[in-house]
Amino acid sequence: MDARTPKHLRVVADAAIEPAPRLGLLEFIRKVKEDQLLIIQPELFGEELLYNRFLFLHSFLVNKPEYIEHVLLTNHANYRKSHFTRNLLGPLLGNGLLTSEGDFWRRQRRIAAPAFHARRIGEFVTTMGASTEAMLARWQTQNGAFDVAAEMTGLTLDIIARTMFSTEVVGEVEAIRRLTDVVVNLHPSLLDLFGFPQWIPRLQPRSYRAAVAAFEALVARFLTERRSGAVEHNDLFAMLLAARDAETGEGMSERQLRDEILTIILAGHETTANALAWTWYLLARHPQAEARLHAELNQALGGRTPSYADLAELKWTRMVIEETMRLYPPAHTIARSAIGADSIGGRCIPPGASLSISMYVTHRNPTLWAEPERFDPERFTPEAVAARHRFAYLPFGGGPRICIGNAFAMAEAQVILATVAQRYRLRLADNRRVEPIGLITLRPKDGLWVTLEPRAARGA
Repeated sequence: MDARTPKHLRVVADAAIEPAPRLGLLEFIRKVKEDQLLIIQPELFGEELLYNRFLFLHSFLVNKPEYIEHVLLTNHANYRKSHFTRNLLGPLLGNGLLTSEGDFWRRQRRIAAPAFHARRIGEFVTTMGASTEAMLARWQTQNGAFDVAAEMTGLTLDIIARTMFSTEVVGEVEAIRRLTDVVVNLHPSLLDLFGFPQWIPRLQPRSYRAAVAAFEALVARFLTERRSGAVEHNDLFAMLLAARDAETGEGMSERQLRDEILTIILAGHETTANALAWTWYLLARHPQAEARLHAELNQALGGRTPSYADLAELKWTRMVIEETMRLYPPAHTIARSAIGADSIGGRCIPPGASLSISMYVTHRNPTLWAEPERFDPERFTPEAVAARHRFAYLPFGGGPRICIGNAFAMAEAQVILATVAQRYRLRLADNRRVEPIGLITLRPKDGLWVTLEPRAARGA
């Protein structure tokens, strides 16, 4: 399967995704539980605004950049995080940036923003490169096919641990990966899908409750170690501990620190790992794009691990990642609930309605993207970007709630791609099907199995 075969591609949401009109209720429920990618059909790609109703839930798919801009920016105060997102992730992430609302969210965003400033990210690039080189040292003894999606997860976990806590999680990577799998495999409650009142309890699986407890114990241990340690650190955790709200002078409480740390751990590794896995897949399928990547790396780096200053020169490297996230956006759906009545495209939006913005669908809208299934990093030249509506492409969301870690994630992806691609070509393993699965994130269903082809002297 590749990006040119849309009939094999399916999409998922972390919230209310619209079924095609001909999808029956029982079939819709089955597909939501099995693989939510199944409920997106190619004819939706050209829709601007699609309405469905299931029992008490009024549901809209928003797929026109101007309408998306209205929801995420122009009238964003009328739209809050959906019940789906809050009920699925709230028990784990509490009032972290991903799930909090209103004045509390704005305060947390102000406090956390300096930790993700470009200057700070520049300081972390060395750590990103060192973690990647450590992984490559292990790869020297790698024989046969292996799951590079799992490798990317382990690598991004290590980078988050080193940049967040100045420590390694070598002995805990597998445990954290298992816990993350539990979270990512969560399904939306049928009570939410049909719009039942929020006072009706949404019971979560025992495995999820256990994962929440395990994650909390991990963060508690990090907090205890940091509080008792005499060594000063220059990591993200230290910045969050020291940060103060410029308007009030207040810092974060212990509970707020817990919520933000868990948000960064979960969101900070899962999406970047998936973006990189799909990047290796697309490069393996498109040798001309891969050859151009190698040429850029040879010229710009000559075998060096990239520094922060190098990233600005790795233009094709960045464009490859951006085009990958167009075709396979890791966090592929934004879901909102309307607080009050509104009007979009002449259509009345009632209070409590669920609105889904599927980046997967919008990124394949044929009115926005010529030959949308074709892998073409040239779509991200400065000229092409300037000519396009800014809400036609939103892998990190948009408006005030755009992902606070987007610059960190892009720098991390560039460093990893540039470092690995100087050493190896990754080739898809024979007899291994590659298929996306619709979970909370967009993952390769059974991993991404590859073999390594060394590049001679890092320059072939």
